[in-house]
Amino acid sequence: MQGCVKVWDISQASGKNLVSTLDCLRDNYIRSCRLLPDGRTLIVGGEASTLTIWDLTSQPRIKAELTSNAPACYALALSPDSKVCFSCCSDGNIAVWDLHNQTLVRQFQGHTDGASCIDISPDGTKLWTGGLDNTVRSWDLREGRQLQQHDFTSQIFSLGYCPSGDWLAVGMENSNVEVLHQSKPDKYQLHLHESCVLSLKFAYSGKWFVTTGKDNLLNAWRTPYGASIFQSKESSSVLSCDISADDKYIVTGSGDKKATLYEVIF
Repeated sequence: MQGCVKVWDISQASGKNLVSTLDCLRDNYIRSCRLLPDGRTLIVGGEASTLTIWDLTSQPRIKAELTSNAPACYALALSPDSKVCFSCCSDGNIAVWDLHNQTLVRQFQGHTDGASCIDISPDGTKLWTGGLDNTVRSWDLREGRQLQQHDFTSQIFSLGYCPSGDWLAVGMENSNVEVLHQSKPDKYQLHLHESCVLSLKFAYSGKWFVTTGKDNLLNAWRTPYGASIFQSKESSSVLSCDISADDKYIVTGSGDKKATLYEVIF
């Protein structure tokens, strides 16, 4: 079902307790969703100009809508204090939303094609974005300006900034993963994927990160040099991934309409 988000209670032994189904974007594909730390507020974006904000308490409902000029949102990020939402727009802009007042407060402009992926530094001062224009850019959130631009030979599909600092990992359409130092020329290029690297996420410890691909693979790597920790192959493209705050679980979403929960033991 296009445009829908399913909410699950994974505290149950079976891990299969469906709590609710949210009709978010009315038959348009969902590209990203972010749950606020309160566990009650969900922001959803995708192939529509509107982001929907959901109240997930007893009877889930849309409590606000944020509408931009761009026809689609490709990725979302939240500030550490959850007061601001950043949306990567298909027109290349990064829209900055005040969630309390539900207003657009700023746009970062620089990407010449769709902004596809995003991450924010743990202290909330710097934003990293990747684009279909083959660039990764960093932004100063206090001054509202671009700090750096890194040029690649392939479209950028995913990225993550290491929570312990210094390193940025980038997943590309050409199957490469590159790990860059934010201030030095040091760089590592990793080659275990056979197709587009669709998602990327650092563990909260910063000691490892995972990537997923169109090649059905989930790879886990050591930071920063990319020694392989483990690899898992699913039955379809692995479109998205996330890691629990205690680094004990990885969850993936795949093209065969399945979410898979992995327990990390190493």
